[in-house]
Amino acid sequence: MPQRERRLSGLYSLATAALRRLEPELAHELTLRGLEMGFGPTAPPPPASLASTAFGLQFPSPIGLAAGFDKDARVPDAMLRTGFGFVEVGTVTPKPQSGNQRPRLFRLPEDRAVINRMGFNGAGLFAARSRLGSRSRKGIVAANVGPNKDAADPIADFVAGIVALAPLADFLVLNVSSPNTPGLRGLQQRSRIDELLQRAVAARDAASPTTPLVLKVAPDLDEYDLTPIVESAISRGIAGLIVGNTSIGLREELRSPNRHQPGGLSGAPLLGLSTRLLAIAHRLAAGRLVLIGCGGVSSGADAYAKIRAGAHLVELYTAMVYAGPELVPQIHIDLAALLARDGFKSVADAVGTGT
Repeated sequence: MPQRERRLSGLYSLATAALRRLEPELAHELTLRGLEMGFGPTAPPPPASLASTAFGLQFPSPIGLAAGFDKDARVPDAMLRTGFGFVEVGTVTPKPQSGNQRPRLFRLPEDRAVINRMGFNGAGLFAARSRLGSRSRKGIVAANVGPNKDAADPIADFVAGIVALAPLADFLVLNVSSPNTPGLRGLQQRSRIDELLQRAVAARDAASPTTPLVLKVAPDLDEYDLTPIVESAISRGIAGLIVGNTSIGLREELRSPNRHQPGGLSGAPLLGLSTRLLAIAHRLAAGRLVLIGCGGVSSGADAYAKIRAGAHLVELYTAMVYAGPELVPQIHIDLAALLARDGFKSVADAVGTGT
């Protein structure tokens, strides 16, 4: 590694360690402000073997940034420069809202995890639309939409998000799986999911017919719950699923003093749970949906496990809290090595081979 790169690497490591000493939400805000000011690494291009095609889009890498880091589309291009193959912004709600009462974000360092009960805090559709509309659209950026807490008709809020952002995003994600907005996960139920998807597709068709729609589901589902979601997604023309979101379970496995905080758990403890559900989704979808594996990814081996379980793309966020911005280039190196070790020439060749 050249001397300048070693020096920058050391500075980023120091910055990551310093931020971890601050209150979590303050550290997050300072990170965003630094990225807005132009601070942050520029990663080397990923290995050619990691190039992927999904949703008709060419991804330089299958490794993406999950929603939650950049709720208001403030720094998608800065995060693409850190090495991500794509970035998902949001969750964006129609109206600005402050979210739940603080404190609402908790590190669990003993478990390499985080619990949050943020409650879709953000500046709303107008701010996100303005920022996405002003970018050059170099690099793949998805937008994640959801309803306001006080929405009389939550599905109408999804429609508003789709109409506003579909023309500006490379794909749209419908977040029906956050545990921090009352009633939201109820939209995953058999009695409601088809209405949501029918109205969502109609809104997308009117606003931007070529923009793929993706549904983000909870990792706490079982096969019985997931089956009608997959069936409805396929029948309504949804392009893919993200499996999954944060979990309301798994607390008995944790060691941190913060393990009993209410909210959604993310990070390393989710790897097994979310990957098992991903494999079920892969079997149920039988190649008819693009699957994005999310939950617990912190290494090339974790990303490879998601791909072999059926993921075409992989997302992470919490691992960066502990590993810093150099994580993604290292995942690229390790994932490419694992593909080569097992004789796969591309990510596509490895998808679903472990199921």
